[in-house]
Formats: sequence, C-alpha cells, structure tokens
Amino acid sequence: MSVNLKELKRRRTFGIISHPDAGKTTLTEKLLLFGGAIQVAGAVKSNKIKRSATSDFMEIERQRGISVATSVMAFDYRNLKINILDTPGHQDFQEDTYRTLTAVDSVIVVIDVAKGVEAQTEKLVNVCRMRNTPIMVFINKLDREGLDGFDLLDELEQKLGLTVRPLSWPIGMGQRFKGVYNLYEQKIILFRPHGKQDEEDVVEITDLSDGRLDELVGTAAADELREEVHMVESVYPKFDREAYLRGELSPVFFGSAINNFGVRELLDCFVEVAPPPLSRPAEEREVKPEEGSFSGFVFKIHANMDPKHRDRIAFMRICSGTFERNTNYLHVRQNRKMKFPNPTSFMAEKKMVVDEAFPGDVIGLYDSGNFKIGDTLTEGEELHFKGIPSFSPEQFRYVNNADPMKYKQLDKGLEQLMDEGVAQLFVKEDNGRKIIGTVGALQFDVIQYRLEHEYGARCTYEGLNLHKACWVTAKDEKALKEFIQRRKRDLARDKHGQLVYLAESAWSLKMAQENHPEIEFHFKSDF
Repeated sequence: MSVNLKELKRRRTFGIISHPDAGKTTLTEKLLLFGGAIQVAGAVKSNKIKRSATSDFMEIERQRGISVATSVMAFDYRNLKINILDTPGHQDFQEDTYRTLTAVDSVIVVIDVAKGVEAQTEKLVNVCRMRNTPIMVFINKLDREGLDGFDLLDELEQKLGLTVRPLSWPIGMGQRFKGVYNLYEQKIILFRPHGKQDEEDVVEITDLSDGRLDELVGTAAADELREEVHMVESVYPKFDREAYLRGELSPVFFGSAINNFGVRELLDCFVEVAPPPLSRPAEEREVKPEEGSFSGFVFKIHANMDPKHRDRIAFMRICSGTFERNTNYLHVRQNRKMKFPNPTSFMAEKKMVVDEAFPGDVIGLYDSGNFKIGDTLTEGEELHFKGIPSFSPEQFRYVNNADPMKYKQLDKGLEQLMDEGVAQLFVKEDNGRKIIGTVGALQFDVIQYRLEHEYGARCTYEGLNLHKACWVTAKDEKALKEFIQRRKRDLARDKHGQLVYLAESAWSLKMAQENHPEIEFHFKSDF
C-alpha cells in the first residue's frame, strides 16, 4: 500500500524549545490561536479567572507555572496540518526534551530579548545541530527593554554556533517599540499594545525610502530602520531555503508573543519553508516517509493523562506509510501483533480518535504496560530507530512508603511513573531498598506530587550520596559472579532486572573499573 503523498506534503512537525520563561508556552498558544484551534489564549485574564495555558495540562504545571511534560498539539493552517511539540524548558526535564527532538523535523527556538541566549538553550540547540535539524529563531518580548538586535544576532552565532539571517527587524524596542519590518514579505507591521493584530496594521512598503514610513513611525525611527536594514542586507547572507533545510542557516524573527505580535509572520514563513516529514535512521537502514509500509516509534509515555480513568498513553511518531485504526501491527521488541481500537490525536488535553495517520503525525496509543520508550511498531519488518537516549541519573534518593496501608498503590505508581522515562528506579541487591535516580531535583517533587494525587500513595525521601549509576555487563560469567560477590552492597537492579553499579564517588568508580577489567560499565541504559 503506497503512502498518500498529498497528505505527506501537508505535514509540518516541529518542536518549540527555549530556556524557562522565554515565552515558549505563550508562543505555542498564539500559534494555536492563529490556527483557530483555540478561541482564547491562556494568558488572557478573563472575568478575573486566570486560564491555564492550553498546553500545560498537568495539575502540578498549573500550580508552578512551568511545563514539565511535552505536549502535542495539532491544528490546520493554510491547508497544512501542523503538529507542535511543546517541550519543558526546565533543565530538570531535559531528558524528555531530548527524546522529543527525535520526533520532530524542525524546531523553533525562543529567545528572551532581555536575557539573550541562556545555558539551557545552548544544550538543546547542540542536540539539534548534531542532527542537522533545521532551526528558526523567534526573539520574544520586544515590548520590553532588551539587548540590541545586532548584539543578539552575534550571541546566536557565537553561543549557539548558528549562521543567522534576520527575516524581520524591529523598529525600536521596549517603550520605543513601533513594530517590525518583515524583510521576507517587505511589509511594515505596526504595533498596537495588547490589541489583536488586524490586517489594517500591516502596510506594504517595498522601498524603505518611501516617505510614508516617516509618517507611520516618525523620522528618527524611520532613519534608524533604514540604516539597520541596510546593515542587515550587507552583513548577513541571503536567505536560502536549501541551506536552512540542511540545518546550515537559521532565519530569525522578532516579536512579542504575549501581544500576539510578529507571530503570524513567523508562522506564515514557517509553513512555506519548513520541511515536510523527513527520513529517520534505524539500525537496519534509513526509513523514508514515502515508503508504503507503516513504521513508527514511541518517544514518550505519559501515565494518567486523565486521572479519572488511570490511562497510560504512549506517544508515537509515524515515520513511514499509513497507520490505520484496528489494524494488526508488529511490536518489534515483544515480537507480537497488536491492534489499537482508539488511537488518538491531541489538542493539548482534548483528544479525538483517529482512523488513520500519516508520516509526521504524533498519535497516542492507549497502553496497558506494553510499551517502553524507543519501542517500534511496523507492518512486520524488524526495525530499531536510533538516537532515543536514556541517561544515567545524577541525583539519587531512597524512597520510603509513608502509608503502610497503601504499599500496592505506591508500587503501581512508581512502576508507571518510571515507565515515562523521567526517572529511574533501582532496587538494592543487599537489602531490597528502593532508590529513585533522576537527572534533576525537581523530578522528585513531581513524582511525590503525582504519587499522592494520581495514585493515593504517599512517600518520603531520604538523602543518598551517589556519584553515578552505571549498567554493568560482562562476557565472562565467572568474572561477573565474582564482581557481584565482592560489590554486593553497591549493586542494584533496574526495573528491567539489569544489573546496575552505584558508584559513591568518581574515585570509587575508577577503582571498580581498574579492579574488574572484564566488567563493562555503561552510562546509558540503551547499550
């Protein structure tokens, strides 16, 4: 069965990444507004009830005002099907973000005009550059005082290693912010604070020496714009879509997401130049989206999307072919056929059942515990998609049951939350105590909160000073047995029963490696 090429060409799947507070979730909201997918933005205070942002649907996110889970949202715009993956900005959740980046074809990076490029953004952009993912940049919050436009572009080039090309340029900033000049379409968009951006605020000026420019923004601002645009045109390379698609050139837009300003220009350019679904590397071969037979991989698992129903959803990116409801597909790792009566597509927490889905789409599969992150579904071919990481934790705590009557709920809750991949559970070999390992400290709060509110179980933590958890293997059975006997108090099992060495310090890890040369120590669980 051949894939529907028309549907394939309509798809644009991208992630939005940034440092916390750069305005990523607000930008997502405004894109959804333009797509007609939501009627009112979450940041709008209506009737003094503060609506939560559409993409932040977990209770703890509403309380803390940060995104801790990747949201998937789909909407139609200009006859295209747009899939947005909004990722957590907080560094404690970067593992979730890294995995999400394997499921997108391009990204938009959001930068705060006042703060410039921040450390978290550098890490995430590095991951995109390693994969040559096409990157667009949106410089946000122009209605506030911030860094000079050219200084920001320098920072993008130096800190992120990007070659940039501005496609819009600000007229003033902060108090003096008058609007932006869209270099891509040669139009002036005038800024009206907190107004809806109407068509009449857009003036076509193809020649900046046009006197109407002075009337619209004042002579001083008009002269400054002419000078800066001349500099942009002479210093930065011409926009070349092929270079952008190879990940070698990044278009830059300026705007203010909270004021709904400059967002339409970003979206209009994005839908024109961003790539349709791209090929995906598997261990066996390169999988092309236009292939006839279906394949896809799970990059995220979320327990309790709807706490009333205790449902677990595996998020799957479709890589090739057409996915059809109620059709038998091969679960490659388990080597068994499965079919899905109610696969869903997402509009944040609103879900609808889909009959078919195409490459680039992300669908949710209801899961009773069959899926792990990285699992592949196909029509029969054995494929293993590459590049979906699981990291060695850096923070550890013993987890204790605070309510002995609820040990079943605690066990079930821990098992399901660990499957999401935000943290890992280890059980000590010598005394059976449970240890949670995470990449960041905030995870512990989220786990504690969700155990109580979603599973009715309470836990307390106890500090534990560990340097690293390493998975251990050995070709020599005898050497492994000896290692287990000698190191029993430093050993644990992960939830798949794999042996893990818990190193107290860098020195003890080095000593273990030197004293047991036959043992292999792995820092990722997907070795």
